[in-house]
Formats: sequence, C-alpha cells, structure tokens
Amino acid sequence: MDIKNVLLTGHRGFIGKNLYKELKSLGINVYTVEMDFLNDPYWKEVLYNKVKRSDIIFHVGAISDTTLKDSQKMLLYNYEFSKVLIDHARDLAVKVIYSSSAANEGNGNGIPNNIYGWSKLLVENYGIAKGGSFVSLRYFNVYGPGEEHKGKMASMAYQAYKKGEVYLFPGGPTRDFIYIDDVVKANIMAVNAFIGVYDVGTGVSSSFEELVVGMGIKPVKLFYTTEDKIPSWYQFYTKADRNKWLPGWYPEYDIERGTNKYKNYLNKKNDRY
Repeated sequence: MDIKNVLLTGHRGFIGKNLYKELKSLGINVYTVEMDFLNDPYWKEVLYNKVKRSDIIFHVGAISDTTLKDSQKMLLYNYEFSKVLIDHARDLAVKVIYSSSAANEGNGNGIPNNIYGWSKLLVENYGIAKGGSFVSLRYFNVYGPGEEHKGKMASMAYQAYKKGEVYLFPGGPTRDFIYIDDVVKANIMAVNAFIGVYDVGTGVSSSFEELVVGMGIKPVKLFYTTEDKIPSWYQFYTKADRNKWLPGWYPEYDIERGTNKYKNYLNKKNDRY
C-alpha cells in the first residue's frame, strides 16, 4: 500500500486488533480511536485533527453486541460518531473503509432484524449518500484468533473449543463463516477499491455443526434449545454474494482450512483450560 499514515478505530477489538497488527507489519504509522474517546468534550475537534493527519481511515470500531436493546447507546457509538467521522473525511478528501455487517440484510429482504443491524445500515447509507470516497465491507460470521475477549459474542467455534459443548437453535440455521485472515486481506485490498458496498464472506452457507466439528472437539457435546428460546431478530441464513466481492479478492479459507488453522493457534496457546 502506498500510504504512510492510517486512522484505525476499534484497534482493541477482534477485527481491529488483527488489522492493526497487519498494518504495523507493513511499516504504516497507525493513529487509533476507541469508544472512550467520546468522553472528551472536544472529541470532534480531536477527531478532525487525526483525520487530517491520515492518508486513509479504517473504521472498524463499534458496539458489536447484537443483543443490545439500548438504542440510544447503540446509535451514539455506531451511528452518530460515524457520521462525524465521515463528514470530516469527506471535507478532507480522505477515504473511509467501513466495517459493515451482513446483519444489514436481515432475513434476505434487506431489512435488519435488530438495532445493531440498523446502526450498520444507517452508516452505510450515510457514507454512500455523502458522496466522499467511501467503501463498505459487509462482514459475515467472522471467527479466528483475537476474539477471546468477546465472551458470549465470540464465535461458536471459539465457544466450542473453550467449553467443549455448545447450545444451538433448532431448525438447522446456516451461516457464512469467514476466517479473520480473509477479512484483514479484504481491508487491505479495499484501499484501492472503487466506492461501493462489498460482501466479505466465503459464498458458502454452512451449519453450526460443521463449524464445531471442524474445531476438532472430541467428543463434542451438542445441545439444542426449544423454539421459544429463539430471538425474534435471529438470522437463520446468511451467504455472501460472490458477485459482490471486491475485485481481485477471494477467501483463502473454507471451514476446513479455517478451523484447522484456528484450533492449531488455540492449541499452541493452551487456551482451552
């Protein structure tokens, strides 16, 4: 990448942590912003100065808890902050690469099922409408190293490895599981991408059972809840559209390769117990 200075939001989070490591390995100077940044009464001015010093922005930071019902909190951190960041970037002619989500798509009808999905879709629409240099990457179900801190929001792959058992919803839901290395690669390639919205997924919808088995848990303990435990906002199916991939980008990891690499990483960390 022919850039020297980057502004990265959310560098302490799962995806941000991995992207930060990659950017630093490329010798890039990285400015960072985290959620507590909003406690500063002059945060808008401080943010403007950070944007001014940056060649490009990777906007990864957000509340990622899909179960959060506090719409005011969700919209403050995920939408209001993003609007200010996008406005600064447009005024200073700095490109924004935004971490969006397949939650925007709801059950395939383009209508989000929860507040988190709406917050992501609002930012995506705002970024495109403002007319600046804006790229949105819609991540599907991301898993891999660096998510250990996420607790109940960590992937089923990590929870299965950590606990040796998982609780699944009945009805056979399937998701597009994408390995973190492919997500990082998409961000790097997005630096030279045209303005638009791109899917970051494998293009394959797999069952949670496949993901868990791939983690090599023996014996795996699978438990299923009753249907009344399924939240009304739950997505039963996601699959990236390969026609919406970034030009030149493709996922290197299917479930077999991804889970093998992930469990090897966790085994080396001796992270199960």
